[in-house]
Amino acid sequence: MKALVFANSLPRLAVTKILATLAPPLAGRILVGPTAPIRLCDVPEPELPAPDWLVLETRLCGLCGSDYKQVFLNGGTDNPMTSVISWPQILGHEVVGTVARVGPGVRERRPGDRVVLNPWLSCAPRGLPLCEWCARGDLAQCLNFTHGALAPGIHTGNSRDATGGFAPRLPAHESMCIPIPDGVSDEAAVLADPFSVSFHQLRQAPPPPGGTVLVYGCGTLGLLSIAALRALHPDVRVLAVARFDHQAQLARKLGADRVFAHRPTREIVEGVGRETEAERLRPWRGLPMLNGGVDVVYDTVGTAETLEVGVRVTRSRGAVSVTGVEAPRRFEWTPLYCKELRLVGSNAFGVEAWEGRRQHAMAWYLEFVASGRVDATPILTHRFALDDWRRAFRTCRDQGGSGAVKVLFDFAAEAVAPA
Repeated sequence: MKALVFANSLPRLAVTKILATLAPPLAGRILVGPTAPIRLCDVPEPELPAPDWLVLETRLCGLCGSDYKQVFLNGGTDNPMTSVISWPQILGHEVVGTVARVGPGVRERRPGDRVVLNPWLSCAPRGLPLCEWCARGDLAQCLNFTHGALAPGIHTGNSRDATGGFAPRLPAHESMCIPIPDGVSDEAAVLADPFSVSFHQLRQAPPPPGGTVLVYGCGTLGLLSIAALRALHPDVRVLAVARFDHQAQLARKLGADRVFAHRPTREIVEGVGRETEAERLRPWRGLPMLNGGVDVVYDTVGTAETLEVGVRVTRSRGAVSVTGVEAPRRFEWTPLYCKELRLVGSNAFGVEAWEGRRQHAMAWYLEFVASGRVDATPILTHRFALDDWRRAFRTCRDQGGSGAVKVLFDFAAEAVAPA
């Protein structure tokens, strides 16, 4: 079968990075060009690592920001997460699929079942007794991502043994396959992974009743955070920061009360001050700081710039919750300790508590969709066939020009990007 394979080839990485740096106008094409470490290749059919695994036929697979940041070589070699991955990789973990073949140890799933993939390669998929985190349902904090029956990898797509959805078929442990209700479309279901990230972030740093929050960034995670806030915390006032006009339009459609442009950052601080009736304190130089501000910032970007604005606009003893992943840089963080803020990292999802019940975040999402509580499908902007992968990634890179938010590989039919 054909699959997109990312190899840890130092010559390819070096040549591609150098060429992209020397020719910035052509970087979008160079990063997916002939020298790139990612290529469409013939690969063997998936093997089952253990009897309780199965094979999925891919129906839809979303392109996650982590996928295209890797393809665009946006990261550092000293990132500690490089210690919990293995190569080569077939990326793609936002998967809707149909069960095609089951191992002899599979008990609950059957061929033909339509499922969404919970990608975490935690203790159960590795054939290990549950560690303390997995026993609590905190799958993304598993202690065994480098142990057990699989090569290192935190989720499907970054372990060489658990190949991902940038291929027509992929392996999955039975526990990783969450049934999709009949009334939920593939298009809605494919957002289960990113919505669960946003839902977990809200559970990590919940807004106070009647409070005001700022969603920083209106890509996939930011827009889904707005949708989740509006559905689950309807009394909360939602401010947002969007980089592009199409993102701002979607933010308002999904329920944001006010949307700011991402620059100039001074206008964000001033605008949040006006919206929250907070005094603007002006230092000798640099951005103002609010004496008051929002209760929580949900930072889905994670740059030094967004973090600095975040700590300046959050009220004392509020929270800045970060899901965005960017290369670290210096920022002025004095308000973090002066205001006694909580800086909360939020990583993926697991079993979540809501309204007195506990279940997997994806199950919550599917329940919200089936009940009509959430409809985030307007953020699905583009679909491509796998053969057209280069254009798919260039569309992700040029969000301002393409109007892209969530881009999909569609395996059900010949897919094209909308006009």
